[in-house]
Amino acid sequence: IAKTISQDWQKMYNHPILWLETFVDTERFTGTCYRAANWTFLGLTSGRGKHNDTRKKQTSIKAMYGYPLTRNSLKQLRHG
Repeated sequence: IAKTISQDWQKMYNHPILWLETFVDTERFTGTCYRAANWTFLGLTSGRGKHNDTRKKQTSIKAMYGYPLTRNSLKQLRHG
């Protein structure tokens, strides 16, 4: 999917995807397949969830991974 998603998105929405990211539930999985596929570990979430207004952990902690789809995707994302 990583090889074709940007082209498919370009056809449908008239702009490419430059970067993929995913979240792995660390209580259930280790993310081995992402590391083996050269995804970059970006860090861990706080476990607060998206709609949590408190600073307390309410969901499982997720590992964040990112994958560039072009050589200069980060530069393109920074400079628009």
